[in-house]
Amino acid sequence: SDATKFIGRALEARINFIDTANVYSYGDSELMTGQALKDLGVKRSDVVLATKVFSRVGDLPNEGGGTRYHITKACEDSLQRLQTDHIDLYQLHRPPLTHPQEETLRAFDDLIRAGKVRYIASSNFSADRMQESLRISNEAGFASYIAVQEHYNLIEREPYESGMRKVVAAEGLSILPYFGLA
Repeated sequence: SDATKFIGRALEARINFIDTANVYSYGDSELMTGQALKDLGVKRSDVVLATKVFSRVGDLPNEGGGTRYHITKACEDSLQRLQTDHIDLYQLHRPPLTHPQEETLRAFDDLIRAGKVRYIASSNFSADRMQESLRISNEAGFASYIAVQEHYNLIEREPYESGMRKVVAAEGLSILPYFGLA
């Protein structure tokens, strides 16, 4: 497949970080990634798999958002599509404001303790929301976000530079910019 060729070329070029999401092409991105890695015979330890749980709130009470049910089910579905037993970096994409962060963070912590996820990150959080998340994780003893994925490049520098950059520096977080080439 084209995905297998593309991922194969990336691996040949020593690119081993693969970032996808459960909603990219309605899950097909994860399916193609998992199949490509299998077809290429890639050792799981030779790649870093990152994916996102999209947190759009659905029509049903536990569908979407930051609920424990949604995050746990989305993780299981992603693991199956990616044909792996763990996700290296699991990111909450576009955080919902409808569910308590404590529930979301506990769900992530449980996935880490179960060995299904190694680390967690955020995607498109405000600086204030990130600080609050880190505070909650610290106080409750939950795993904390280690990275942020933000829209950032030489043309689009805000709101990252006026807000999240300070949090990243103060908390020692990593940044994964998206649309880096604008």
